[in-house]
Amino acid sequence: MKQKSVAVVGAAETTKMGKIPDQSVIGLHADAALNALADCGLKPSDIDGVATAGLSPVELAYYLGITPTYADGTSVGGCSFMLHVRHAAAAINEGLAKTILITHGESGRSRVGAGGRFGGGSSSLAGQFEQPYGPVGPPTMFTVPVLRYLKTYGLTEEDLAWVSVIQREWAAMNPRASFRDPITVEDVLNSPMIAWPFRMLMCCLVTDGGGALVLTSADRAKDFPRKPVYVLGTGESVETPMVSQMEDFTTSKAFRVSGKKAFDEAGITHKDVDHLMIYDAFAHLPLYGLEDLGFCKPGEAAAFVRERNTAPAKDGKPIGKLPLNTNGGGLSYMHSGMYGMYALQESVRQLRGVAPAQVPDAKISIAHGVGGMFAASGTIVFSNEAP
Repeated sequence: MKQKSVAVVGAAETTKMGKIPDQSVIGLHADAALNALADCGLKPSDIDGVATAGLSPVELAYYLGITPTYADGTSVGGCSFMLHVRHAAAAINEGLAKTILITHGESGRSRVGAGGRFGGGSSSLAGQFEQPYGPVGPPTMFTVPVLRYLKTYGLTEEDLAWVSVIQREWAAMNPRASFRDPITVEDVLNSPMIAWPFRMLMCCLVTDGGGALVLTSADRAKDFPRKPVYVLGTGESVETPMVSQMEDFTTSKAFRVSGKKAFDEAGITHKDVDHLMIYDAFAHLPLYGLEDLGFCKPGEAAAFVRERNTAPAKDGKPIGKLPLNTNGGGLSYMHSGMYGMYALQESVRQLRGVAPAQVPDAKISIAHGVGGMFAASGTIVFSNEAP
């Protein structure tokens, strides 16, 4: 893919966030879509490409009155929207569409028109070979790899707790964050046990909300009212639908493949990265992300976080060298079920210079996502420097 050939020109989340009992899933998609279109001064009739997950792109296009020449319904979990950005960039470069709308909406908390909570029937691989052993959703499945990770590297619950504590510091600066009150490591360790070793404050929120992006070619970006954010590099991969069958519980193969592809395509080094978003459905995911993306050596991410390398400025200590999850993440900001869209939104805000907890002079941001229980991954490298 030609570097910097595609740009995000519109980005917005739903008008309300958190608890929205009066909007259905498709209503949340539409709200986010119309907000993103307003952000870049477009109408639905200006869109010729659509992409979404959790909802059919057919339904989305019909609901918004769009007749697309490009439609993407890729759905691999919470990182689906990173894959949509990647596919949209390729489609625009190939001339399949000129202006592509990517939407997300979930009634994760209120469950308005949301259908079943967990997928995978009895005939699926997970239904046959994992569900008979009693897992009842992500908290009881994501514990499988993290227990091995902690044992291998001699880490503890306290190491996981630091992730939650520092992300809450970022959330405290974000008026739209669901949880903003400061917490300590002791608060995290004293919160209710959910599934060993996850305590409540190590687990993501359950909220309603959504977001949307509008992408077009970089040479058109100057015609839009907002500061464009360019797609510099992209990556995607998948490993297994069953967490029990990961190649190595201490690392995600999908993370490694997706991340390397994005870095190579962008032509950047780790020192070039000013800001990082790592999908954090649970507190261990930023640790895996930091290591699998190559920012830390295996087993060293916990110390990297504890030493405030990812943290905001506090008590006379400067902002960390790698600001991470600056919206508060899925642990404190928002997590309606598929969090990837919110990570992308924060990367765009940071590079536009309008984030509530703004990183000074941020020029390159990475949004990295997970799908399922380490089943899939998507990585996007953004830049605000014009081609």
